[in-house]
Amino acid sequence: MPLENNHSSDQIPEVRLGSKEVGPGRPCYVVAEIGINHNGDIDLARRLITVAAAAGCDAAKFQKRTPLLCVPPSQRDIPRETPWGILTYLEYREKVEFGAEEYARIDDFCKHQELDWFASCWDEESVAFMDRFDPPCYKIASATLTDDGLLRCLKERAKPLILSTGMSTLEEVDHAVELLGTKDLIIMHSVSTYPAQYEELNLGVIPFLKDRYHVPVGYSGHETGLPSTVAAVALGACIVERHITLDRAMWGSDQAASLEPNGITRLVRDIRLIEKSMGDGVKRVLPRELPIRERLRRVQSARV
Repeated sequence: MPLENNHSSDQIPEVRLGSKEVGPGRPCYVVAEIGINHNGDIDLARRLITVAAAAGCDAAKFQKRTPLLCVPPSQRDIPRETPWGILTYLEYREKVEFGAEEYARIDDFCKHQELDWFASCWDEESVAFMDRFDPPCYKIASATLTDDGLLRCLKERAKPLILSTGMSTLEEVDHAVELLGTKDLIIMHSVSTYPAQYEELNLGVIPFLKDRYHVPVGYSGHETGLPSTVAAVALGACIVERHITLDRAMWGSDQAASLEPNGITRLVRDIRLIEKSMGDGVKRVLPRELPIRERLRRVQSARV
């Protein structure tokens, strides 16, 4: 079990994602989670990538599953209303999965946009599938945190790993971290409700995770607004992830918990403003304060 410690934040090792270092003191790495909000449409995926790049995000993220492995047998034949008519749940999952041709186009388009991209792989076949694109890292979805076989498979890749901790007990997170090791590991605080309510977010867990595991910690948010994600950065989140969509009213299970283009643009802007505002923590009188001090202080001090 990982031991709690009192290491200062400047001792937390940085993790390199693509051309950027992630860790305390570095600009927050912003991930636009496209997930399956493309609804199986490669043109929609390209539009979402363009939104992420235009907003100033560092990466786009997708989800990759092998439906036969990820859909439990008891759910495969359940009928579901979809934009393509009534499909079984397995047919629906297959409908929204991209294959090699689509991901090759995504790879080319992200490179053209100078945007990193990677995926949450939900099974070992999907990991092997993604290997061909040499992603900068792999994401471990909250739903797969307890899948030891998948975690071992990902560890073997010797790439940075981003571990999301939604719907997980502390003991389950301890076990996953013990299995993965802390080298090139980033842990994401997350709450797996869609959309999440503000009283559920528990952002105070961010510094707790950083102190407990001594790795960079981020925040994967599923709420509808921006303030809590900006607050996560002020609390020390080195990486943030938010779902994006063209329209929150679009069909799909993640659309309502997503940010529209204006929202993700404002989020990146606000994060950069917060980073400028944090300073170095040293209390001092600023040069621009001096004339105001001279004008407003009735009793002047010799100590400046």
